[in-house]
Amino acid sequence: MNRNSGDITVRNYQEADRPFLRTLFLASRKANWLWLDDRHWKLEDFDAVTLGEKILVAEIDQDIAGFASLTVQDRFLHNLFIAPQWQRQKVGTALLDACYPLCRGTMALKCLMLNQRALRFYLHNGWRVITTGLAENGEYYLMHHRQPPASSRRNAASTRP
Repeated sequence: MNRNSGDITVRNYQEADRPFLRTLFLASRKANWLWLDDRHWKLEDFDAVTLGEKILVAEIDQDIAGFASLTVQDRFLHNLFIAPQWQRQKVGTALLDACYPLCRGTMALKCLMLNQRALRFYLHNGWRVITTGLAENGEYYLMHHRQPPASSRRNAASTRP
C-alpha cells in the first residue's frame, strides 16, 4: 500500500521502522501527555500496544513523519502519532485518509479528554463525540467517523460539476 498526499507518502509498516517508531511513541507521549505518570514508560511499550494491529507509516522525503495503528476488523484507530517537526503539516490527515478505506463504514477511536489538541484535530477531520468513558489513562471521548457506503461515494463523485 502506498498512498500519496502531496509530499506525504503513507505505506505499510516494515520491521526496519520499529526502532524509530518506538522512540517516536515514547517521546511523543512524554511530551504531550503531561498529566500522566511516565516513570514506567519504556520503548518496548510500542510493541505491546500495536501487537496484532495494522500499522501505517507516513514519510516525507523518506523521513518517517508519523504512524497510525488500527484494528481493521474492529474498525478502531488505536494510535496516531506524528513527529513534532511534522505536526500541523497534514501528516495526521494523510494517515487518517489512508485508514478509512481499510475500515469501511464507521470507524471508532478513544481520545483522552485532557488531550484537547488531539480532540480539536479529530473534530476538524469529521469525527464526532459519541459518548464518554473512563480508562486506566483517564476519562476519554469515544469518537466515530462515519463513511458513506462505497456506492454513495461513487454517486456523489459522479454528480460533481
